[in-house]
Amino acid sequence: MKYARQTQEALDRLDQSLSGLRNLIKRGKNQDALKYMETGDLKDKFEELQNMITISSTGNIGVRGTQQTGNF
Repeated sequence: MKYARQTQEALDRLDQSLSGLRNLIKRGKNQDALKYMETGDLKDKFEELQNMITISSTGNIGVRGTQQTGNF
């Protein structure tokens, strides 16, 4: 459940950043919008979510960061 909550929070932050991008574009601030996407908040939020997804799909890592090697 913790992963699902963290993922949802990261999605919410990404959504807020996308809203900020939309506002920049709507006001005609295209250069600011490009900077926002390439080096700003939107890039940061996307990378955060991407890292969470990558880490979650790297294998069957246990809670303590170790893989089980067999029966105990």
